[in-house]
Amino acid sequence: MLAPKKSKYRKSHKGRSRGQLMSSRKTNVNFGSFGLKALGWSWMTSRQIEAVRRTISRSLTQGGKMWIRVFPDKPVTAKGEQTTLGGGKGSVDHYVCVIKPGMVMFEIDGVDESVAKKAFLMAGYKLGFKTRMIAKH
Repeated sequence: MLAPKKSKYRKSHKGRSRGQLMSSRKTNVNFGSFGLKALGWSWMTSRQIEAVRRTISRSLTQGGKMWIRVFPDKPVTAKGEQTTLGGGKGSVDHYVCVIKPGMVMFEIDGVDESVAKKAFLMAGYKLGFKTRMIAKH
């Protein structure tokens, strides 16, 4: 699974999930011909990124190239199950990537539009938010 090798701070604040704000970067298809765009706000875990990567790569049987445009660099902490209140913040449990509406998360190239549409449809089932396939203009 994906995780940063080194970070400036071990733990981070939770942040606010202001879902109405659109993403200001990673909004266009830059590397491939087709992209998977998010339509909602969410946290995407490294397990979800790996599941989507496997799904798309299985759909690209004739060849083709895939780019992953997101990386989980936000640590999420968790305390033990039978831990009482107090004692500080828990240890880092997993890493997530903050997804905003309009962000392109995955791109593929070298396949037909029908293959790309099917691959991104199957990949969208692995995520907890709505997605859409877009093409390069």
